[in-house]
Order: sequence, then structure tokens, then C-alpha cells
Amino acid sequence: MHRSDIPPALARRLTGAEGGAPLPRLYRPEEIAEALGCSAWWVKDRARRGLIPHTRVGRAYRFTAAHLAEIVRLHEERPKRFVSSASASPAATSPPAARTRAAQSPRPTTPATTGRLRARPPRRTQYETVV
Repeated sequence: MHRSDIPPALARRLTGAEGGAPLPRLYRPEEIAEALGCSAWWVKDRARRGLIPHTRVGRAYRFTAAHLAEIVRLHEERPKRFVSSASASPAATSPPAARTRAAQSPRPTTPATTGRLRARPPRRTQYETVV
């Protein structure tokens, strides 16, 4: 049903003309996917798994503006740590080549690394069952 097909009495309730709070606009997964820059399949899959907030209307997934804001907040990534310029360590200010060499530790010399390379055994064979 398009907004132009809504009966006038319902339209007054939707816009809040009768004094009640207006109903939130419900967005389709395709509209949410376009806003997030992902596929509608991703949005529906996450909703089906219960990983993002949504509303079910019959068999259809619908989203409000608050749901969209919560989805963005849920998938926000923060920096792992904050390094200020005053407390920067010498390792952080050294040239990249020096840091790379310092970070690499010498490899241990074991018979497996000094001899021929050996393939690791398979995790399972075709006919075994996983426990």
C-alpha cells in the first residue's frame, strides 16, 4: 500500500494530527541495505539470525530509523588503543625498517625447519566423521 492509498482517517493518525504520537516509518531491507552500502541479502540474513534489530510484519523484515542507528552503532569499530604524541615510545617513532627488524625474532632451528619440508597430516579423511 502506497502512502497515497492510505485512507484519510489513518493518515491523520500516522501524521499525529489527532494528538497521538506518529507511527514510525518502516523501511524495507533494500532501503536499509542502500543506506548501509551492503546487499539486501546481508540485511535479511542478519535479521533472520537475530544479529541486528528489526521488526517482523508477517513474514517481512522491517526497520525503523532507530533500528538503522542501532545497526550502525553495533558495527562501529573503535581504535584498539590510543597513543598520544606526548607519551609516544621510541619504538613508535623509529623508522619503519628498524621496527620491522626489531619485531622479527630469529627463527628457531629445529630439525623440521632445517631439513626437507614435510606436509602436515590431513585433519580428516574423506570417510571419517567429525566428533
